[in-house]
Amino acid sequence: MAEPSDITAMRRAVALAARGLGATSPNPVVGCVVTDASGHVVGEGWHQRAGGPHAEIHALRAAGVLARGGTAYVTLEPCNHTGRTGPCAQALIEAGIARVVYAVGDPNPQATGGADTLRAAGVEVLQGLLEDEAEAGNLAWLTSVRRGRPFVRWKYAATLDGRIAAADGTSRWISSADSRADVHRLRAEADAVVVGSGTARADDPHLAVRGIEGAVQPLRVVVDTEGTAVKPGARVLDDTAPTLIALAEDAPSDLDDALLVRLPRADRGLSVPALLDALHTRGVRSVLLEGGPTLAGAFVAAGAVDQVVGYLAPVLLGAGPTALRDAGISTITDALRLDVTETVRIGPDLRITATPKER
Repeated sequence: MAEPSDITAMRRAVALAARGLGATSPNPVVGCVVTDASGHVVGEGWHQRAGGPHAEIHALRAAGVLARGGTAYVTLEPCNHTGRTGPCAQALIEAGIARVVYAVGDPNPQATGGADTLRAAGVEVLQGLLEDEAEAGNLAWLTSVRRGRPFVRWKYAATLDGRIAAADGTSRWISSADSRADVHRLRAEADAVVVGSGTARADDPHLAVRGIEGAVQPLRVVVDTEGTAVKPGARVLDDTAPTLIALAEDAPSDLDDALLVRLPRADRGLSVPALLDALHTRGVRSVLLEGGPTLAGAFVAAGAVDQVVGYLAPVLLGAGPTALRDAGISTITDALRLDVTETVRIGPDLRITATPKER
């Protein structure tokens, strides 16, 4: 049974895990706190980068001999396999940990089984403490493992009456500087940022992260079905971050083949499942969808949006394009219903985060 001190330690582990967001892919974010036999914190750690030591190893190194007879609090079930690093379950056993408390079971079939290994070695194991909080912090990776494709977060900015631009096409700036800075945080947490050909033509976007120290630059992806939107000299082709241009299989291009991925066509441009599969193969586990209404509609129609983040500005336009177009919804009974999980003031704007309900 969990004690208040257990909850405190696990909540700290969840906070530590968040420090790895955007830097650990294709691995999860994980935090770990180690207490000694008397319950005092003697070690902390988080998974900092793929290929580096896992959270448990960092925490055990910090704890040293004080870990013996103590408790390890981990946000994800300790792994049970040898990859680029050794199995954390075995490391905990060798360190003399007497009790392991973890929040979320590992859904990865290659890594699961750590809890059984620990129990077989006589370690007391408690599962599920603050599971919802740890799930939320590791949502992207967990979704990618469970669904076999990257987690997709669709972000948009709109006026209070739902317009993303004025009738003449102008859109800078609907949202505030605070909201735009917050979007860079979302980019820093993502493995890839995706836009469509309309955005590429209209804005010549750069799509790199700015203003966040130590950020790992995401893969910049432009869905350019006909190969006409991204030309040599486009800002997205500079060397700030890696870039991938998605084209139809039969589309011409003047760009270096190393920048291209060719995908089958669909009713709405390119096949969204094929695009996500291509990104997943490249190690992408989380996508920030920043494209316009047409690309967003294609993702929604494909059932490929896992979270919506909308920045609503206290502005009215009365005309102009809306955030979502042609999502395959023709009647109210087919509407994609959402659960609002968070509402936050960002400067003068309101940021709303929501997840689709199961249809």
